[in-house]
Amino acid sequence: MMHGMGGGAGRYRRLMKSPSFEAPQRKADARTVRRVAAAFRPYVRDVAVVLGAIAIVSMLGLVNPYMLKFSISIGFGQENFRALAVFVGIMIVTPLISSLIGVGQTYLNTRVGQHVMRDLRNQLYAHLQNMPLKFFTDTRTGEIQSRISNDIGGVQSVLTDTATSTVSNVTIVLATVVGLLALSWQLTLLSLALVPLFIFLTYRVGNVRREISKNTQMSLAEMTAVVEETLSVSGVLLAKVFGRQRHEIQRFKGENDRYVALQIRQQMVGRWFMMFISTFFSILPALVYLLMGYMSFGQGQHPSPQQINETIGTLVAFTTLQTRLYFPIGQLLSVQIEIQGALALFDRIFEYLDMKNDLMEKPDAISLDPHTSRGQVEMDNVTFRYREDLERPTLDGVSFTMRPGTLTALVGPSGAGKTTITYLLPRLYDVDSGAVRIDSHDVRDLTLESLGTMIGVVTQETYLFHSTIRENLLYGRPDATEEELITAAKAAAIHDRIMELSEGYDTVVGERGYKLSGGEKQRIAIARVILKDPRVLILDEATSALDTHSERLIQAALERLMQGRTTIAIAHRLSTILAADQILVVDHGQIVERGTHTELLEQGGLYARLYNEQFASAAEVAELSAMDELAAVNE
Repeated sequence: MMHGMGGGAGRYRRLMKSPSFEAPQRKADARTVRRVAAAFRPYVRDVAVVLGAIAIVSMLGLVNPYMLKFSISIGFGQENFRALAVFVGIMIVTPLISSLIGVGQTYLNTRVGQHVMRDLRNQLYAHLQNMPLKFFTDTRTGEIQSRISNDIGGVQSVLTDTATSTVSNVTIVLATVVGLLALSWQLTLLSLALVPLFIFLTYRVGNVRREISKNTQMSLAEMTAVVEETLSVSGVLLAKVFGRQRHEIQRFKGENDRYVALQIRQQMVGRWFMMFISTFFSILPALVYLLMGYMSFGQGQHPSPQQINETIGTLVAFTTLQTRLYFPIGQLLSVQIEIQGALALFDRIFEYLDMKNDLMEKPDAISLDPHTSRGQVEMDNVTFRYREDLERPTLDGVSFTMRPGTLTALVGPSGAGKTTITYLLPRLYDVDSGAVRIDSHDVRDLTLESLGTMIGVVTQETYLFHSTIRENLLYGRPDATEEELITAAKAAAIHDRIMELSEGYDTVVGERGYKLSGGEKQRIAIARVILKDPRVLILDEATSALDTHSERLIQAALERLMQGRTTIAIAHRLSTILAADQILVVDHGQIVERGTHTELLEQGGLYARLYNEQFASAAEVAELSAMDELAAVNE
């Protein structure tokens, strides 16, 4: 145990001496404090009222010790009873006034702090909503959730209590020191002798606390991510089918143990130091008595009864004020440590807020009207990389034009770049060179909202909210009528299935729609896009989870929907795109072939090979099935 404590103390000393806590860190702290202070700017009037209330309460705190001194100094004789009654009355009324002001101050203080936290959450959430897709593919959902909930929640006490507590304690200390000096400058010097040393040591301890606090939040974020990944429907299902429950339990236990250890270290940092401060403040009144006794009686003086009363009154008033002084000083020293820990949380919050967004909307961005737009799509010599360190681009010199009302199909091997092309149309990523245009407008010149309205997407991996079928459908168009909702569901061949459910359109689908089959989820997703009625459609294997009968119904619905609209479809099952107006064959990020189905078969290239392989495999499967059926009949 002693060895462990020594190692911990060594680590603390090394951290405190680390260059990371020198001038650059102080400058960073100053910037952070300025940004936190700026968050209070909208509430400057309420803050001013709170500060005024603090000043009044602090000044009122000086009243009772002086009333006590006067009461003792005048004595308790009958001739002084009226004055004594006045002093006692003041001592009764003053705490009542202070308490009433304190209640109002607490209300305003809490309201301002909560509003600042609300603003930070809103600001962080809005910033993350506008971040490019790359950020979310590189960051775990649990980490993002931890920043919004745990980190902002962790600064609650600083915003709602610590800030005003600091101001209040500073005001009390200043007012009390003035009161003490008025009573005895010698006793005041004795009382404040070691305070500068305490402040210096507190700053050092606070730096260590900050580092540990940052590691604690990182551990909490990791644990939140583990919970989000492993206790989601997908995570639990994966653990069960692979028999990995014990592994996941041990993984969580390990992170939980690390978090607990960091929490213990965070709470214990500086406790020995604070114990020393508390002990010093506890024994200091005895030293005050000793010094006061020496000053009054230690040099052979023979004071009169009146002088004795004056001395006793001064001593009682001084020790009363002294008690009032030590608590706020102790609070300030403790708060310094807490603030250093909170600064680590603010650093994590501002780290996300300062992340650069490469997909910013131009100030003069154009808003296209989906009802009047033609929906012509062009890619002009587009080159794109997901990361700069990739040797070869994901897309290399891709060019094509999609005329309004036509179907363009993308085919090719997995990883060829088909889905990446569909990501660039709604500007989920920006091209490295070249341009993507809609109706001759570069998508970088359009508002993101109008792009979202113009384009409808049905992906291979359907996402449904943990809500009702109705709310999932209305997500694409919240103002749709019930008739339009049902018409879209019928067009997607899902209405009859919905009506078979016990609660119909009000059936809750469960997280990610796990209460529905894959085909049902995909048909709801298609109905959602049909209801949205976009000008440009992107279908990424939109019928991959459907049976043959449903697929035929969907194909018929999509044919009606595609009239007058531009559609781009990714298909591995080539039977679904035989009637496409143009087929683009993508391989290694380039369009290597283009044309109609018939033209591409005649070329005898990659498309013909893929087509022949796919239909040859289908023929072999059909032949094997027929042989199995014949064998069963013979048996």
